[in-house]
Amino acid sequence: MRSCLPLIALCLSLAGCGGGGNANDIDLAALDAELTAGQSANAVDPAVMAALQDPIMIDPQLSAKSNADAVRPAPQPYAAPVPYPGIAAGSAAPDEKLIAAPAPKPLRDGAIRQSITLGSLARARGSKTAATCTARLSYSASWANRLPSELPLYPDARVTEAGGVEGDGCSMRVASFFVAKPTALLIDWYYTRAVRAGFSAEHQVDGATHVLGGMRRDGRAYLVVLTNRGDGGTDIDLITGR
Repeated sequence: MRSCLPLIALCLSLAGCGGGGNANDIDLAALDAELTAGQSANAVDPAVMAALQDPIMIDPQLSAKSNADAVRPAPQPYAAPVPYPGIAAGSAAPDEKLIAAPAPKPLRDGAIRQSITLGSLARARGSKTAATCTARLSYSASWANRLPSELPLYPDARVTEAGGVEGDGCSMRVASFFVAKPTALLIDWYYTRAVRAGFSAEHQVDGATHVLGGMRRDGRAYLVVLTNRGDGGTDIDLITGR
């Protein structure tokens, strides 16, 4: 009997170790069963299934505003086309044949040197009738588009002031403008137009200011005052009228 006691003790200790392993296996099996049962419950829950299977709702108006401030690429590649060489050349194209104005004489009319406004300049060169018409001048940039076709604005002119009067025996146009061209070229340009339109043309000079003026048989007169700015451009005052 004594020889069997150690064997019985060893058997009991092995049985205790084996029992602890079976308990862990049971806990893992129970946890797995619980998770499986939860998934099965969710699978058969109508509310859960409906939420999962419903389509995602999208508001088109809100989606269109998404990333409204984001930087997007241009719809087409950027381009910088080369302009046509003759653009904005107008009737002052290089191939135009101009009549050279005669050499200037000293300016005799001191009133032109003292004139500040277009109105005073017109009065200085006009008759009593012209002076009356000058007093009725109305000023608007639109008058620059109503200059006579024989003596128009230079094609690249930038108008600074314009005025005119029409009716009751008066027909007058005045305009001040700037042209980014040499004064010598513009003298020949207006001289050519005046002569071809049947006007007489007298050329006078006073320092940097040149004056072209004359009349026609129908009684219409003109005056062009061209001042060299010293920067390659020219300031021009143009007056036409009866």
